[in-house]
Parts: sequence; structure tokens; C-alpha cells
Amino acid sequence: EVLLRMHSVGICGSDVHYWQHGRIGDFVVKNPMVLGHEASGTVIKVGSGVTHLKPGDRVAIEPGVPREMDEFCKTGRYNLSPTIFFCATPPDDGNLCRYYKHNASYCYKLPDNVTFEEGALIEPLSVGIHACKRAGVTLGSKVFVSGSGPIGLVNVLVAKMMGAAAVVITDLSASRLQKAKEVGADFTIQVTNETPQEVASKVEALLGCMPEITVECTGVQACIQAGIYATRSGGTLVLVGLGPEMVTVPMVNAAVREVDIRGIFRYCNTWPVAIALLASKRINVKPLVTHRFPLEKALEAFETTRRGEGVKVMLKCDPTDHSP
Repeated sequence: EVLLRMHSVGICGSDVHYWQHGRIGDFVVKNPMVLGHEASGTVIKVGSGVTHLKPGDRVAIEPGVPREMDEFCKTGRYNLSPTIFFCATPPDDGNLCRYYKHNASYCYKLPDNVTFEEGALIEPLSVGIHACKRAGVTLGSKVFVSGSGPIGLVNVLVAKMMGAAAVVITDLSASRLQKAKEVGADFTIQVTNETPQEVASKVEALLGCMPEITVECTGVQACIQAGIYATRSGGTLVLVGLGPEMVTVPMVNAAVREVDIRGIFRYCNTWPVAIALLASKRINVKPLVTHRFPLEKALEAFETTRRGEGVKVMLKCDPTDHSP
């Protein structure tokens, strides 16, 4: 294990949800719990068995740590391990604090040209990497991203990075769609009260064809329906956003057109990839951060996120550090 002095911690929609509702599906907060799982910091102490890190190293923290070497770990899909430790998922404490202890194997050294803030953004970026890999994004792909929150935006970034020829994104908010344009979306659709079929038609009209890949980042029933209608026959729909436990979808439409519907659960094996992309400047996550608060103003930061202002709200945990 290593002891870290925390630096930057991003606020996620799930953090806000636990704070407001005390549960997400089967994950119920029964005792006080520290929030935060998008984080970076500085190593201040290492355990006796740790060789790849030393005090002073700047690291990004992967929040999911398997507790046992089960069949999922053996096949490289440790995110599916039922006993995994995960920061800020009850009952496991997160890392929105000044000092934090974590498994050294899940702390990754940041190169000098990657900031703490970028290090903290690897967590949401990883969702995009994992989703686009599961979707099979490749050279020339036409991609429809549904929802322009932080996760929709990282999927735009990663899809373009992986060779997508055109990405269209939908949202209710004009300002969020503007941000999507900034990070590389080719087309945007501001949804008002269109039916799912109408949204699908608009996607096809803008792309000039139906997309092979749809990445659904809202969890809203109507959006999942639009995702099925929009996806080309033989294509893939990846469900990233989580909404109600039961949703009604045009399953027969998907079945007879051989649209593959895939889920994702967090990510695995993405930190080294993300660090390489950030270090080589192949991907720019900096525009995602719109608000910064010191740890003392955490409540204000959470309120900002809850109100849906900006994109990514970042908390600064180390008052002595004035680096960007």
C-alpha cells in the first residue's frame, strides 16, 4: 500500500446521487462514507513491498481494487469481480480527503507533463475508453453519442481518437452541446420533444447514414429507445448511462436487425492507456474542467454539480500546493 497526500478530486454524478439519495440501485449507504473516486495525489509513504513508487511521485489513482484473484481477475476483467473494493461505493470509503491510503498496484505514476488535474480526469476518461472498446469503434466509424454530460464528452474524445469519421451527439442543453463541439463532435442535435424515432431520423440525416455504433450515456428510457432505432442493422449499442432498473425498449426491432446491445461496468486496464494518450498530447481533457474549489468549499462544489452547472467540478485537497 501507499499513503498519498491528495491533490485533485473530481466530483461525479454518482457522488452527488449518494449524497442526495443515499443509494444507487443495490448500493445503499448505511454508515457515514467518504465520497470521491476521480483522484490524483502525491506519494508520501510506501509499504515495504512497494518497488515501483517512492515518496514524491505524482500518481493517478484507479479506484477499483479486486480483493481476490477470482475468475474475472484471471481473465483480465477484474471490474466484474463481485468482491471488488471501489472508492465511494458503499461501504467503501472514497478519497475526497487530505490523506488517503490505497493499493500501490492501482496507483499509476504520472509523467512530468501530465498535471494532477489530468490525472484525476483519467477516471471519467476511462469510462470512454472502455465503452468505445466494447463498442468496437475503429477507423471510419460513424458514431452516435446520446447525452452530452461529462461521460458523453469523454466518449466523443475517445471515439474521435480511435478513428471515428463522424460523431453526432444529442442533449437537451445548448451549452453542453457547445462543449461537445469544442471537444470534437462533428454534429449536435438539441432534443426538445421529439419522439425516439424522430431523433433517430435526425441522427441519420446528419451523418448521411445510420451509425454503426451508438453510445448511450443518459440512462433515460426514451434515449435508449432512440439508440436502438438509430443504430444501423448489424451495429452495436453500448449502454453506459444508468437509469431506472426496468426500461421498456423496442427489443424486437433490435433483435431482427441484429443490433448488439452491450453494457459496461466502469472499466478495466485503462490507466496505462490513458496516461500514454495524455503524455503524448493525443487527447486533451483540459476543457472538461469548468469549476475549481478548495476542499473547504466542498459543499459549494457539490451544489454546483447538483445544479448541472459547467461540466466537471474539481476539488483541490492540498492547500500548500499552488501548481495548476
